[in-house]
Amino acid sequence: MSSSGPSPFAPGGPDGRGDHETIGYRPSPVPGQHAPQLAAAPQWPQPARRRTATLVVEVVGIALGLAGAVWLLAVILGQGGGVGATVLAGFLALLPLVGVLAAIAWVDRWEPEPRWLLLAALLWGVGVSTAVSLILNEAFAFYVMGATGSSLVASVLGTVVGAPLVEETAKGLGVLLIFLLRRRYFDGPVDGIVYAAVVAAGFAFTENILYFVQYSDVLTEVFVARAVQSPFAHVTFTAVIGIALGFASRSADRHSWLWLFPVGWLGAVMLHAVWNGSAALALYDVLYWLFQVPLFAAGIVLVVWLRNDEKATIGHRLSEYAQAGWFAPYEIRMLTSMGGRRAARRWAASRGAGAGRAMKDFQRSATTLAFARQRSLTGRYDLRTHADERDLLDAVVRSRAGFLAAA
Repeated sequence: MSSSGPSPFAPGGPDGRGDHETIGYRPSPVPGQHAPQLAAAPQWPQPARRRTATLVVEVVGIALGLAGAVWLLAVILGQGGGVGATVLAGFLALLPLVGVLAAIAWVDRWEPEPRWLLLAALLWGVGVSTAVSLILNEAFAFYVMGATGSSLVASVLGTVVGAPLVEETAKGLGVLLIFLLRRRYFDGPVDGIVYAAVVAAGFAFTENILYFVQYSDVLTEVFVARAVQSPFAHVTFTAVIGIALGFASRSADRHSWLWLFPVGWLGAVMLHAVWNGSAALALYDVLYWLFQVPLFAAGIVLVVWLRNDEKATIGHRLSEYAQAGWFAPYEIRMLTSMGGRRAARRWAASRGAGAGRAMKDFQRSATTLAFARQRSLTGRYDLRTHADERDLLDAVVRSRAGFLAAA
C-alpha cells in the first residue's frame, strides 16, 4: 500500500491529534457478523460551507443536445420521413440504446457518475455530435466530388476517411469537455469508458433513426446489421478516447491530456475506418468475425480488468483511512464486494427507509472518498480536494450514525 501523499485525517481531527482510544465499538449492523463498528463521531472545527456547485456545464450541454436533436428531427421529416416512419424508426433505435445503457450502468456500478452529467453526455451524442457530423460529412463528400468529379470516389472516401475523422472528433470533443470542465468526476479509465460510451450511444441512437428512415425499404436487414450485430460499434470506437483521457486523469502531469487525447482519438478513428472500410469494400462478413468480434471480446476483458482495478483502488485507499480509525475492517470488506453492498442495503432497508438511505449514502460517500484519496496520491491534492475529503468524511460519519440508530 502506498504511503505517499497527504495522510488521512486522524479521527480526533484533521490536525492529527486524534486519540484512537476514544473510538468506541458496537456490534456489526450486518446479520451474522460480529466485527467492531465505530460509534463515536470524530469532531473537528467545521469548515465554512462551500456554495453548491452549479450545473451550468450540464445545463448548457443538455440545451445544446436538445437543440441539435430538434434540428435533426426537422431534417428527417424534411427529407420525406413521415411522422409514422420517424416514430417507428425512433422506437427501433431505442431498443439497442436501452441495451447499451444497461451495459454501461453495469460498468459504472462501483462509482456511478453524476446523473445530470451523464444526461448531458447522452444528449451531446444525440444532438450535437450527430448534427455536426451530418453537416461536415456532407461538406466533405461535396468537396471530394468537386475535386474528383466522381460520385463513387466521394462515397468511398466519405465513408472510409471523412466519417471516421468527423464523427470521432465530434464525439471525442464531448468527452474532452467533460474531462476539462468536470475533471473532479473523471477518476480513471472506467470513468472515461462510461462517458465516452454514453456519448457514443446517443450518437448511434440518432444515426440509427436516420438509417432506418432512409432505408425503410430494407428496414429488417438494416435493423439486424446495426441494432443486433453491431450495437456497440460506436461505443467501442469512442471508448478508446475515454480510456486515454482516463489515464490522463490519473497522471500527475495535468497537461498529459494534450498528447493522450490525440492518441486516443487516432485509435478511435482507425477502428472506425476499418469498420466502415469493411462495408465499403464488401469485406464486412470477413472482418466482422475475424476482427470486430475478437476486438469486442477483448474490450469486455479490458472492462472487467479495469473494474477489478477500481475495486482494488477502493480497498487500498479506504484501508488507509481504516488505519487511522475511520472504518472498521468489516466495512472495508463490505465496501469492496458487490454482494456485501447489496446485503448491507437490504439489511438497512429492512430497518426503515431512513436507514436504507443512510446505507446508500454511506457506500456512495466512502467510494467517492477512496477516489478523492487516489487523486491526492497522483499529485492532484489541492484545497478543493482537501475540502472534499473533509466533507466526505463528515458524510461517512453522519450516514453511519443514521443506519446504526435504526439498529
